[in-house]
This record gives sequence, structure tokens and C-alpha cells, in this order.
Amino acid sequence: MAKERTDEKLLHYVWRHKLYPLQPLHTTTGQTVEVIDPGLPNTHDAGPDFFNAKLKIDGTLWVGNVEVHVRSSDWMRHGHDRDTAYDNVVLHVVWQADCEVKRTGGEPVPQLELPCPETVRMHYEELQQSAFIPSCYSILGTLPALTVHSWMSALQAERFERKAGDIRTRLEQHDGRWDDVFFITLARNFGFGLNADTFEIWASHLPFRALEKHRDNVQQIEALFYGTAGLLDSNGPEEDRYLTGLKREYAYLARKFDLPAPPDSVRWRMLRLRPGNFPHVRLSQLASLYSKDEPLFSRMLEARTPAEACVLFTAKASEYWETHFTFGQESAKRPKRLGANALNLILINTVVPFLYAYGMHKGNSALCERAASFLDAIKAEDNYIIRQWKAAGLEVKNAADSQALLQLRTMYCDRKDCLRCRFGYEYLRARG
Repeated sequence: MAKERTDEKLLHYVWRHKLYPLQPLHTTTGQTVEVIDPGLPNTHDAGPDFFNAKLKIDGTLWVGNVEVHVRSSDWMRHGHDRDTAYDNVVLHVVWQADCEVKRTGGEPVPQLELPCPETVRMHYEELQQSAFIPSCYSILGTLPALTVHSWMSALQAERFERKAGDIRTRLEQHDGRWDDVFFITLARNFGFGLNADTFEIWASHLPFRALEKHRDNVQQIEALFYGTAGLLDSNGPEEDRYLTGLKREYAYLARKFDLPAPPDSVRWRMLRLRPGNFPHVRLSQLASLYSKDEPLFSRMLEARTPAEACVLFTAKASEYWETHFTFGQESAKRPKRLGANALNLILINTVVPFLYAYGMHKGNSALCERAASFLDAIKAEDNYIIRQWKAAGLEVKNAADSQALLQLRTMYCDRKDCLRCRFGYEYLRARG
């Protein structure tokens, strides 16, 4: 069954991209077939595989739908002979014609037997079985610049839409409150990978109205953050006045706002984490950003350049954390500021998606364009995925490129979805 699904996927691909041999095509009854337009792929489950195809069969122009199967008998097995939605199919494309097929009224449907070229099949299997990442590494350095640019632009647009979709989902969960959802998304990105999910869970349960009422007092904001994060249970030394003060403030806030205990799902990870990324430090930095009168979201929307946005998100943990990474355990003195790379990641993963999503929400194309211009101006991310693409021969100039390649890796390469990838198409076409 898995092989049949693969065969049908490949036949779809061969038909869509016209990768069949350049020789006259004929129906099973000997009629000539000229493919003018293979049609638009059906992206839904119901109905024929391709809509509005344009074909000439024995010189007569036909405009209609095309259905693709491994065998002709699949037409009956899928019930198409009893489904009027398939009465406008003008051509049945099959790998193997093992019987005649008819519409609901009994009229025969022209059939084209179109085996997948062996080279296409062989090199598709190469892509699927390759141990290298990306599988198509051998051709990437030879691709025309226009091909690379057009696919990267499409991938960047996909990533914008995916992140905007995540924001829309959070908005539905939080009654359309943009400020709250911005905080939740920002908090998630303060997790910088390992604690991202925990930061999001914590932020989603934070009492935002309490945060707004105490925005002018950074100690109370820190107490609110650490208390709701379950980090004030630490038993530091009695002389640790900072921890004692936070506990006292949180006890007051918990009574005032009737705060529940932190959810069990808030579980902080410390192992294999650099001390500078400990949640204690990150929460203090986040508190410093929210200890100002004007909401951060509205100020972010006014930033015209990445440099202006960086100023807004430049955060420093409170003085206590200059000599600590966790409560009660002293360390060498060092200011705990967000570094340049961390700021870039916040711009890429929080500011840019919100500019785009809010621009789409408001119908403000200028905000969407600003989001794209930010990515063009921000330095590319540097991680093992991006380094793999560079090693394969792709130039990564800025964050727009690195975001596109992360989209390609996660949504195509990791899923071995080479048939939807334009690089995969070039691999098959060049070798097919």
C-alpha cells in the first residue's frame, strides 16, 4: 500500500510538471493527446486531482478535469463511477490501464497510460534515502540565482504566514488582546529554545491585569513573575534580602489578586543550559522591559528600523543577578544583559511576526513591508541548520535568507517532502 501511494504521488508529479518523455502521447484507444495545460492541483481531498486542464484529444480541444491513479480499476474502487463530481473528467491518467472506466451515465472516459520515467523514480528514491541533509546538496551550488531567489522568497512568505497563524491562534485563546499575546510570544522567545514551551505556559497563566496595575514597580513585577513561575520556593540563606523581599511582595500580590498556585506544567529545565539562559535571569530581564508606563507592544509598532526596535528590547537583569544565576548561590560578578545575538532573535521571532500579523489584521501594508525590510537588515541566524545549508553551497546573506531556509528544513526536508520543493524539482528535472 505504501508503494502504491508513492507511485501515485510520483505520477501526480510527473503529470503536473510534464516530466514524461518528449514523444507523442496516445490514449488506450489510440487517440493522440496533446497537453496544453495539465490543470490546477486539487488541494482538497474531495474531487478530481486536477481542475481546468486544457487538452487536445485527436485534435479536439477539451477543458475539464483530470484524475490520476496507479491502475484504471482504482476508478471503481474509489467509487468515481457512481460520483457525479467525476463526470467532467476529460482524461484518466494511469500508470497501468487494466480496465475501461465510465462516468455515472455510462460514457467511457479517455485514458492515458503514463508510466513514471525510471530516472525520475530512481532519483526520487535517492532523495528519500539520502543520509545527507539536505538530500539535494549535490545540485544546490549549480542552481541559477533566479531559481534560488524565487524559492527563498516563497519560503519566506510561508514562514510569515505560519508565524502569523500562531499569533492568530493565541489571539483566539486570549479574546483578541494583542498586548497580552505579544507578551506571551515574547516570553516564549525568552526561553531561547530549551525553556520556550515552559515560558509560554507560564506567560499564558500570568494575571495580566495584575501586571498592568504594578507596572511602575520593578520589584513587584519580579515578585509576580518569580512567584507565578514557582521559583520562590527556593530556600536561600536568611540574609538573602532580595529573595526575602520577593517572597514578601508575592505574598501580598497573591492575596490581593487571589493568585492560584503555578500550574504543574510549568517545569523549568536547567540541565545543559548556559547559566546566562537560566529562567531566573531571563525573568528579571523580561521584568525590566515591562516596568515602564507605556505598553511595549505599542512602542514596538512605532519602531521604524531594527536599531530602534533593539533599543526598546535592550534589557538588563536587576543588580542581584550580577552576582547570581539562581537564588542564594553567588557567582562571579557580571552584568546580565541581552546580547546582540539574543536581541536579533527577539526581533526575528517576535517583532517581525507581530509587525506582519498586525499589518494583515489592520490591512496596513506598510507594517507588512516593514516586517520584510527588518529581516533584510538583520544579521542571519547562526545555527547548525543554517551552517548545513551554507556547506551545501547556498549563500545566506541576512535573516530573510535564514528564515526561509529554516522553513525549508522544517516543513520540507525533515518531512522528506521533496515533491513540493522547487530544489527537489530541479534535482528530478536535471536528472530525469
